[in-house]
Amino acid sequence: MPAIQLTPAERKVHRAEAHHLDPIVMVGGDGLTLAVKKEADAALKAHGLIKIRVFSDDRLARDAMLRELADELDAAPIQHIGKLLVLWRPKPEKERVVDEDRMPGPRDVKIVKYSKRGGQRPEIKTLRVLGNQRLTPGGTIKRAKAKRPLSAKKRNQAD
Repeated sequence: MPAIQLTPAERKVHRAEAHHLDPIVMVGGDGLTLAVKKEADAALKAHGLIKIRVFSDDRLARDAMLRELADELDAAPIQHIGKLLVLWRPKPEKERVVDEDRMPGPRDVKIVKYSKRGGQRPEIKTLRVLGNQRLTPGGTIKRAKAKRPLSAKKRNQAD
C-alpha cells in the first residue's frame, strides 16, 4: 500500500494536471529495472507529477508495476490508462543559498509615454535596466551614481 493516500477529489485534480504531460520515463521489455526506478525517482523529485509509458501488453503486469513503483518511491498512484501510468509525489523544497555579495540583477521596466495630442495611443517601450543603472523620470537609462568617499576637509566639517 502506498505511503501517500489521496482523496478522490485530489486524485481528480492530479489527473487533470497530468492530461497534457508527455511520458518522461519509459519501461521497456526488461520491465522494472533498477535504472527505471532511479529515473522515475529523479523525475518525481524534479516534477512531482509524472507519466510513465510501459511497452507491455499485459494489463496485470502494468497494474503490478504501478503498485510497486508507488510503494518503492513513496508516491501516490494517480491513474493507469492504457499503457500510461501516472504517479504523484510532492516536490521537496529547494534550499535557497543567500549570497551577501550578490548585486541586483537586470530587470525589465515598461515605460509609457503619452502623446501630447489627446487622441493618440500611448507609446509603450520595455527597457532592460541593469544593476548599475537607474531610470530617470524622462524615461532614459543612466548609470547609477557611484558613492564617492568624502574628502578629509568635508569629513571634518561633518563632525
